[in-house]
This record gives sequence, C-alpha cells and structure tokens, in this order.
Amino acid sequence: MTRVGIVGNGLAGVIAAKTLREAGFDGEIEIFAREKYPYYPRPNLIEHLAGRLPAERLFAFPESWYVERRIRVRLATPSRRILSEPLAVELSSGQRVEFDRLLLADGASCFIPPMAGADKKGVFSLRTWDDALSILEDLQDHRRVAVLGGGLLGLEIARALAARGASVRVVEFFDRLLPRQLDPQGAAVLRTQIEKSGIAVRLGIATEEIFGSDRVAGLKFKDGSAMDADMAIVAAGVRPNLDLAKDAGLAVERGVVVDDRLRTNRPGIFAAGDNTQHQGRLYGIIPAAFEQARAAAFNILDRDKAYRGTLPSNTLKVAGLSLTSVGEAVPEGGGVEEIRKEDPERGLYKKIVLKEGRLVGAIWMGTREGAPQVSKAVSQKADVSRWKKEILEDGFDFARLG
Repeated sequence: MTRVGIVGNGLAGVIAAKTLREAGFDGEIEIFAREKYPYYPRPNLIEHLAGRLPAERLFAFPESWYVERRIRVRLATPSRRILSEPLAVELSSGQRVEFDRLLLADGASCFIPPMAGADKKGVFSLRTWDDALSILEDLQDHRRVAVLGGGLLGLEIARALAARGASVRVVEFFDRLLPRQLDPQGAAVLRTQIEKSGIAVRLGIATEEIFGSDRVAGLKFKDGSAMDADMAIVAAGVRPNLDLAKDAGLAVERGVVVDDRLRTNRPGIFAAGDNTQHQGRLYGIIPAAFEQARAAAFNILDRDKAYRGTLPSNTLKVAGLSLTSVGEAVPEGGGVEEIRKEDPERGLYKKIVLKEGRLVGAIWMGTREGAPQVSKAVSQKADVSRWKKEILEDGFDFARLG
C-alpha cells in the first residue's frame, strides 16, 4: 500500500493522517478539504467570536507541521464522487485521484429547520470560520440577536456575542436548556446563571417564521407571539454529510454504517467522525471523532484495532460555568437511582446516576473539582454504593473507590 486518501479536513481527517505517520506509514497521504483554510478546532470559532482568540491562533498546526509529515492538504477542493473500481476520488474539477485506501471523514453540516424566512439577510449558522467572519461583520450594525437553539452551540454563541456587547435572547423548542446533557433540575440552575449574565431565555417555544422585508426584523412563534431581532443565528444541531457515501453505494442509515474496524461495506473504504454510525449510534462529539480516527488509521494499515464505542462525555464551559456531563446523565429508562446536590445561587449542581450501586452517569456543574475523577469512575462503572451520599460533597477522596 502506497497511497491513502482522506476526504475531509476536520478533526477526524487530520488525526487519522497524524496517526498514520506516527504508526510508521511511509506512503503518500492526501487530504481533500472543502474549506479554503487548514484544520482548526471548531471550539476555536466560539473563542474567536467572543474576541478571546485572535485569527492567527485559530489553526491547530502551522504549515510546517504538514510539510514535515508529508501530509498533502488540497484546500478548497471539494470531492464530487467516490469511485470503487479502481478506488478513487473524483474532484469537483473532474480530476480523478486513485488510492489504495480511502477514509471518508467529511463530517456534518448545520441543520436549518423548515421555516419561512430562513433565507433572509441576517440569518446565520456557525460551522466554519467564514460563518464566524460573516456574523462578526453583520454584528457591527445589528446588535439585537436571537439565537435559535439552547444546546451547547447555541449557548456558547449567545455568550460570545453578549461579550461583544450585543443584546442576546435564546429561543429553545424544548422545555429546558441542554436537553441532551442536563436534567430539568440542572437546566434550571443553568438558566438562572445565564439570565444573571444578561442573556434572556425563552423555552418550550417553536419558531414559525423569520419575518422582515429583505432582512431579519424579528421572529414569529407558533403560539402567536413575536420577538424583534436584527440578526438570527440558527443553532439547531447538525446533520451528517452523506451524499458522497450514498452515491458511492455505501451502507447509510442515519450515518455511514461502519463495523468495529471502521470499515464500510465497500472494500478499502473507511469512515470516521461526525458522519459515522457505529453500532446504531451517531456521536457528534470530539472524543468519538478522535477515537474513531485513531482506530481507522490503524485498520487502514491492517493493524487490527477494534473501536468499541465512546463513552458520551462533554466537559466544557457554558455561560462561564464548568460543566461535565458523562454517561447516562439523563437516563431514559427505569431501574436507576439519582442523587443530587444543588446550590442555584452559586450555579452548583451535582448528580450521580446509579444502576445496582454502580456509577453509570453524572452531571458536575459549577465546579471542576472532582469532575475528571467522577468521569473516570463512570467509565469504570465503579461501585459507589457505600459512598453515594458522600461522593457529592466537596473534597471527596475518589481514591476511596479503589
């Protein structure tokens, strides 16, 4: 094997290329990127949007990093088709480039729910650096911002623009913020802290229309109410990019279906990252993209490495609060015990989820103390039945869990 092609210049694609070199692969590596910029971690977009990260620090690696590792990245070079016999990538220019193995890591795109007016001026989503630049340019003259979506991305966008002095309101369809990471009690604590920072929140409401003549003037909701706004940013989640996979005849359900070696149903073609479905699950989180990319790289080299899934885990800052949500933090079935400690004024909320005395999920918000340790304990499904009350107290010694 002498040539490996990678479609996608995000985390999964670049980490796979890096891993191939670290594993001793000496052949050619070529990455095809839709964007005109080198790889940057998407969380950096929020930091840039907030004014905390200058443009020159956006990118993960300098140009010399790619040169030293002989990783060729073809920027602004979208892939049009994947061909199986011989294995090749057909570019938008019509050029065909043949490979021995191929990794499909073309990620996901922002989902814009069907609503009237979504094509007006002043309506944005945030997925790329160009998106961030467009938002910042528009923000200079339009300071009343409505953020449609109270998930992780929506809240971080809201906080970033508020830091720029904008008047920001968050609109969420569900009855609470962060519905995937927080239970109702934890979400209520978070809402209190967000509103203290000056960001207004409306929950349980669906947007029917973005109204205005040629640009945004406000939102109209399905309950008949309305909200004035100069700008609308849609943060309603993402959808995997699947057109290339479908056209190539790859097995596709909600994502590109792979086995435990990240192989698709076509020989020589692997997939990793936000477009990838493993054992029925789409992850869409950074740890999964990283672990899948690493495993895919080893299997591209025929060095058997099984991917067994990723423990759902988010550790980040939301509205200035440290938040870790790990495992079955919001359990959907029965048979679990949930124990909580909360201090809404401090923005503190802790919860553990036990199944037969073993730790299967946790929420740790408002403090970093103990967060890495409780995440590790969840990954190990530690038996905490003897300490289930004490574990939530400040200063608990996790070494007692063994």
